[in-house]
Amino acid sequence: MSLSLFDDAAVGAHPAPRLIAGVDEAGRGPLAGPVAVAAVVFNPDLPRINGLDDSKALTALRREQLFDRIIERALAHAIIMVDVAEIDSLNIFQATMQGMRQAVEGVAHVAQFARIDGNKIPQGLPCPAEALVGGDAIDRSIMAASILAKVSRDRYMRDLHLQFPEYGFEQHKGYGTPAHMAALRAHGPCPQHRRSFAPVRACLQPA
Repeated sequence: MSLSLFDDAAVGAHPAPRLIAGVDEAGRGPLAGPVAVAAVVFNPDLPRINGLDDSKALTALRREQLFDRIIERALAHAIIMVDVAEIDSLNIFQATMQGMRQAVEGVAHVAQFARIDGNKIPQGLPCPAEALVGGDAIDRSIMAASILAKVSRDRYMRDLHLQFPEYGFEQHKGYGTPAHMAALRAHGPCPQHRRSFAPVRACLQPA
């Protein structure tokens, strides 16, 4: 399904946009850490990067390798980390929409159009946009954005593990695995836990 704000038929002689920002996020579901959002604009006249795919379909090593190639090859890119305070203040959906808007703003100096993975278009974008369900398996710019977001967030969570090793963030990246839940119950939430999420709130309550 695609929700479009840009219809070639509606604009008549105007050419279709060539410089398209693919936008995707990583980390909406975890109980801790930020949600990462990235936007990537490729130059359509340059050779394609081989091996792009949805970040979830790639190994961690392959994502790291592609991360550097994307940064080098992209005409423009932006990576936004929406922190826990914003997530708890706005809710995870609105925090993600805010991150997507900021990511598109970060590439707006070249992007003519934005293609958002999912079924919602953030409000207030600086260019026309469409939402593309399953876009991280279809659109190469969205694939690239998914890789930048995933790698950036994983790196953040590995660094967070050094501050709070008792939670095992380097292993589960903040997702609600049995090991993470056991650590939450044993130690209570740290400052990087999302208190707006029910499993974290439950660990704030006295037994």
